[in-house]
Amino acid sequence: MKSKLLSLRLIAFLIIVVAGLSFTPRAPWGNEFEISKNIEIFINLYKTLNTNYVDDLDPSRLMRTGIDAMMNSLDPYTNYITEAQIESYRMLTEGRYNGFGAHIDLVRDYVTMIEVYENSPAANAGLKAGDQIIAIEGRSTKGKTPEDINTIVAGVSGTELSVTLSRPMKGGKDKEFTVSLAREEVKIPNVPYYGMVSEHIGYIALTTFTQEAGKNVAKALSDLKEDYDLKGVIFDLRSNGGGLLHEAVNVCNVFIPKGEVVVTTKGKVRDWDRAFKTLNPPVDLEIPLVVLINDKSASASEIVSGVIQDYDRGVLLGQRSYGKGLVQNTIDIGYNSRLKMTTSKYYIPSGRCIQSVEYKEGEPVDISDDRRARFTTRAGRVVLDGGGVAPDVAAGAAEQAPLVKALESQFLIFDYVTEYVLDIDTIADLKAFHFTNWDGFKAYLAERNFQYQTETDKLLEKAIEQAKKDGYEKDFTAAALQKQLAEAKKLELERNKAVLIDRIEKDVASRYYFQNGKIQIGLRNDQEIKDAIGLLDDPAKYQKLLKK
Repeated sequence: MKSKLLSLRLIAFLIIVVAGLSFTPRAPWGNEFEISKNIEIFINLYKTLNTNYVDDLDPSRLMRTGIDAMMNSLDPYTNYITEAQIESYRMLTEGRYNGFGAHIDLVRDYVTMIEVYENSPAANAGLKAGDQIIAIEGRSTKGKTPEDINTIVAGVSGTELSVTLSRPMKGGKDKEFTVSLAREEVKIPNVPYYGMVSEHIGYIALTTFTQEAGKNVAKALSDLKEDYDLKGVIFDLRSNGGGLLHEAVNVCNVFIPKGEVVVTTKGKVRDWDRAFKTLNPPVDLEIPLVVLINDKSASASEIVSGVIQDYDRGVLLGQRSYGKGLVQNTIDIGYNSRLKMTTSKYYIPSGRCIQSVEYKEGEPVDISDDRRARFTTRAGRVVLDGGGVAPDVAAGAAEQAPLVKALESQFLIFDYVTEYVLDIDTIADLKAFHFTNWDGFKAYLAERNFQYQTETDKLLEKAIEQAKKDGYEKDFTAAALQKQLAEAKKLELERNKAVLIDRIEKDVASRYYFQNGKIQIGLRNDQEIKDAIGLLDDPAKYQKLLKK
């Protein structure tokens, strides 16, 4: 009965939609007819399935399947946001949400606190990374997904929930305890750290373009100028996935004059096309600037780095950025659900669009320079479009090794650090902290029987299987190859020692000093930071890079 009632409501809603199309002023007649015809077919299909299908149908699940298929046929950034996903969406776009203040993920059977945010309800209650949420309001959370937990946790600010957690303890025993956590509006800082990385070189990290990003970057730069003899700034946009467009404009405004065009958006609906200009006096127009980018710097990060490059305001260092030049608007579609929809492309001052033109399995594919259109910066330097922003100075890490990816996906670095910090009450001086128990880490991996599969493993398995099918099983011996591959994978651990120690040190620092500590430790081991300092300490080289 409930299913039929929901179906009738849905059909009535779709009929209203069809009727409403008749009054859409901009829809061309041909388009309007096609939309009306196909919605009518959809209604008839849905009604026939609901009436005659052999099993009872869940209307919400069936409809979600259809919606997901519709979204998957479009670009990766057009998404349907359910009521359950609203809090996560607010956290990503606004940097605030109602909750406990922790990043969570599924580690084996239970959702686990991966990172606790500073000054959050979770931090104030003494919760730590590694604590597993085993029950909420007395109900087991075994097998629940992070989305399930976020749905339960999301609610009105000030209300409370009883949460039972399991914490690893010395000796291998876990301790269960229950706390009452109040939901509060949690704000995640978008500038978690700024400071000096050498005597005269400052550093500012911007992790996301949420509300007040421009204001916070401006404050960071002003503070550094006031407190130090500043002769250069490193502005870190690595792995910054973007955010609010107007905050990208505000961040650019810190370094470029008032009244300059930052970005122009162009889409199907010409009335929505806009040019965004800087509106305020800048903080500084002269100080030498190096902007760090990588292949995870996307969207608003690419606007800012591209604008700095187009106006020859600073030097870009790192790897080519991700290549997202599309603008999304979010539209309320009822019942606290939203549609995040691509409505236009953005173009930076040189006229180039940064959007990638080729994709493979949903990820941008790099194309050769001879397939990219040429543009020029204000000083006449040649820049290219067709996928991301290319740095002026290429630097940085190669693709992450399969071993490192496997350790992170299996949460083995995270689990090791959780055990490691049990014997450390605090880190008094971050600068003096160094991880030295490399043999202990290797022993831990051996104890956990760590294994991972490479592309070579997969190809070898396919070759063995094909040899069997082709009748070469007796003639084809793979044992020697498998043994050689196993030995090579053992050496891979030592080859990635520096990378893994860096990961461990940053995770340890974050347990005591949150995101701020993680960044400070990272700066110490960061070759790109050293390259940027070297560039800023060489004014002649810096100026040469900015000339035609």
